[in-house]
Amino acid sequence: MEAARIARVQGWGLTILRVVVGLVFFVHGFQKLFLMGFGGVAGMMEGLGVPAPGLFAVILTLVELLGGLALILGFFTRLAAIPLAIDMLVATLTVHLPNGFSVLPDGGYEFTLVLLAASVALAVAGPGEAALDRFLATRTNTPALARLSR
Repeated sequence: MEAARIARVQGWGLTILRVVVGLVFFVHGFQKLFLMGFGGVAGMMEGLGVPAPGLFAVILTLVELLGGLALILGFFTRLAAIPLAIDMLVATLTVHLPNGFSVLPDGGYEFTLVLLAASVALAVAGPGEAALDRFLATRTNTPALARLSR
């Protein structure tokens, strides 16, 4: 009984992590889509030397927007966390690593590293307690959904 209680408390910890990280990604994706636009994101990526910046601008924006929303809802959490982790790995290596560790004053990699680690943790550990994944797994008799929600 004690182990079940501990697991449930840990699940709520994952829920908090998932929702907050999802919110961060969602807001960044929202800003890219509605404030910068695909063209603005493509211009930024072109300046970084990214090949096919128009294509990757769309991919990056949608990964952050829809992946963030998926994390907030706890919908396909493990699957959504993987492209978000890749997004942060690429951002860390291509943009932030040369600027050192601290975000301030030069835009270092500490923030992207935290988001990378959180995304990997969610991909490994799952959605936590209050997640659409868990609700759907209990409402359906689908073994694949049950595995994703644990």
